[in-house]
Amino acid sequence: MFLFKQVGQVSSHLQLRPGQDKAKQCDNKQQHRVTHGKNNRTVNNTIEKSKYIITIYGILGLAYAMANTGIVLFLFLLTAVAVLSCYSIHLLLKSSGIVGIRAYEQLGYRAFGTPGKMAAGIAITLQNIGAMSSYLYIVKSEFPLVIQAFSRADPSADLWYLNGNYLVIMVSIGVILPLALMKQLGYLGYTSGFSLSCMVFFLSVIYKKFQIPCPFGEFSAANHTVSHLDIHLNITDNHATHDNGLVHEMDDSHCGARMFTMNSQTAYTIPILAFAFVCHPEVLPIYTELRNPTQRRMQHVSNLSILVMYTMYFLAALFGYLTFYGKTETELLHTYSRIDPYDTLILCVRLAVLTAVTLTVPIVLFPVRRALNQMFFASKSFNWLRHVAIAVTLLSFINMLVIFAPNILGIFGIIGATSAPCLIFIFPAIFYIRIVPKEQEPMHSIPKILAACFAGLGVVFMIMSLSFIIIDWTTGSSNSGGGH
Repeated sequence: MFLFKQVGQVSSHLQLRPGQDKAKQCDNKQQHRVTHGKNNRTVNNTIEKSKYIITIYGILGLAYAMANTGIVLFLFLLTAVAVLSCYSIHLLLKSSGIVGIRAYEQLGYRAFGTPGKMAAGIAITLQNIGAMSSYLYIVKSEFPLVIQAFSRADPSADLWYLNGNYLVIMVSIGVILPLALMKQLGYLGYTSGFSLSCMVFFLSVIYKKFQIPCPFGEFSAANHTVSHLDIHLNITDNHATHDNGLVHEMDDSHCGARMFTMNSQTAYTIPILAFAFVCHPEVLPIYTELRNPTQRRMQHVSNLSILVMYTMYFLAALFGYLTFYGKTETELLHTYSRIDPYDTLILCVRLAVLTAVTLTVPIVLFPVRRALNQMFFASKSFNWLRHVAIAVTLLSFINMLVIFAPNILGIFGIIGATSAPCLIFIFPAIFYIRIVPKEQEPMHSIPKILAACFAGLGVVFMIMSLSFIIIDWTTGSSNSGGGH
């Protein structure tokens, strides 16, 4: 099964006029009469692709969000964002069905002309730059731990191959750039492997919950020196014991789950959730892969994908939070290194996640390059020099962002508070209002009133999230997430 094997072919779809697109769909329908079993396999493959897009964005950061909202409030917010994402996809599919367009930017152009296309392209670019930055930040933070585990190096040693900044540059040049320079992504046969790695991570989080006591043993160097943590760990001889390189904290006051909680880090919850559920720019290209594509079938695919990931998100966040409680870090996998950086299971999960995120960066770079080409070079044919220049410039900028960013939480927060509300809430709603003819649905009709309220909700989310994040930054209370 190939994920997004048509990503490299999207430009040909984007150049079709609405009438041509519909005609091509009709021809495809006549050419691809398949059995019911084959149709089911196609739908299942598309569900896997949709789940893949959503999963990679958020599975590592949601336990931290739960730690700063409480279980009940997190569940409410997660449910709200999931349901609203389904409704947003409904608006996109209906707008797309009316004009026969299968690209997010082109819907913007059809609704508002060049300004609409530019706004959609900028939002998609920012969202995917944020995604690539978060992936490379995972490489920066996790790759040194993998090398440290294999080499049994001293964590306090100042070795160049344990420097995440050097490693992320090497991975970008040696692996990501060559893949990003390909004209088409024909190598993407690893989708099932990534889904498996996500399940391995998911099951490991649940398994580890029953293996790690609370208060947990804090890993120390071979000389049994105590490392000072970022998160309210002030260990003295009266409150901790030392055993086999672990510092066992005796204070268990934090070992309790909270149903509701509010603090300065709660402001990042909605942006993280929105970031985790953004799959909208790629829904329409995936739509074209369905046999006999219909709005109802694609909505079914999207709803089922979001339901599966909603369940996985909640359970992974729940068991991750119930393992570390108030000590959960912004990147859950990194938290396990505080207990045992040489744990075999966690090492295997790290390798799976590193492989997945490294191979995902070129995938995410393709729609960014497509959006830039649509915005600035729509009338020009393919050019290798431009193709290479965009990839090199994007990777250079993202590497600088990753090297100088203090932690991954800032990336999640800003992107999740700006581009994500636009792509999930605001743009689908205003495109729908503008594209659906007034003869079919007047402005005072219930669907358009709901769409207008939906866009207003997105604006409120954006303003609130940005305000709280800026306040958190200015007061200097932002948690670095320990260890990044």
